[in-house]
Amino acid sequence: MKILFVVTSHDELGNTGHKTGFWVEEFAAPYYKFTDAGYEVVVATPKGGQAPIDPNSEAPSAQTDATKRYYDDAKVQDVIAHTHKLTDVNASDFDAVFYPGGHGPLWDLANDPRSAQLILDFYNSGKLVGAVCHAPGAFKNVKFDNGESFVKGKKVTGFSNTEEAAVKLTDVVPFLVETELQNLGANYSKVDDWGIYVVEDGLLITGQNPASSESVAEKMITRLK
Repeated sequence: MKILFVVTSHDELGNTGHKTGFWVEEFAAPYYKFTDAGYEVVVATPKGGQAPIDPNSEAPSAQTDATKRYYDDAKVQDVIAHTHKLTDVNASDFDAVFYPGGHGPLWDLANDPRSAQLILDFYNSGKLVGAVCHAPGAFKNVKFDNGESFVKGKKVTGFSNTEEAAVKLTDVVPFLVETELQNLGANYSKVDDWGIYVVEDGLLITGQNPASSESVAEKMITRLK
C-alpha cells in the first residue's frame, strides 16, 4: 500500500524575516509509523524538490525519538530533498493521503488548487485523508461541487488559538486554524494545549498538535488494515 504525504513548499514566516516550513516531528513520526508497518510513502510538495524545514522544529525541546531517527537517516533526508510536484501525483495511485503541519501550509497549501483537488479526489474515492496541527488549514478552500466547504458539519481538530498564542504567532499567521475551521462550519474540538488529541469523522482524521501526529498515523493504519 502507498501513502501520499503532502508537505509545504513555503519557507517565509510572514513579514517577520524568519523562516518556516514543515515541522520535522509531524513528518518523521508518521513517516516511520507508516514505513515500519510496511507502507510505501511518497512525498509531494507544490514546488517539488527540497521541502523547507521549520527551524523552530529543530530546537532541542522539539526533538523526539522519531526526529532523532530522521536526522540519522540519510535516505529519508534525500526524500525530503527531492519531493515530487503535486501536479505530478494522482489520488488513484495511493491508498490514503496525509498532511504534516508546520506553519508553512497556511500560506501555500491553504490556497493551492491542486492540493484542494487531491483532497477531494481521495475523499470522493473512499480513501482516508489525514492532517495534523496546522495542516487542517489546507482544507480552507476545499469545496465540493455544490460549493459547500469540505469540512462543513465534520468533526475536526487542529492547532488551537491558545496554542498559536503560546508560540506568539497569532498576529503573524494569515489565519488561525481553529477560527477558520469554525468559520467553515466544521465541528471543531480541542483539548488543553499540547495534549494528544485525534478526531475521526468518516474518512477524515485530524490531530491537534505535534504531540498528536503519531496517533493520527496509528489511527490511519488501523483503518487501512
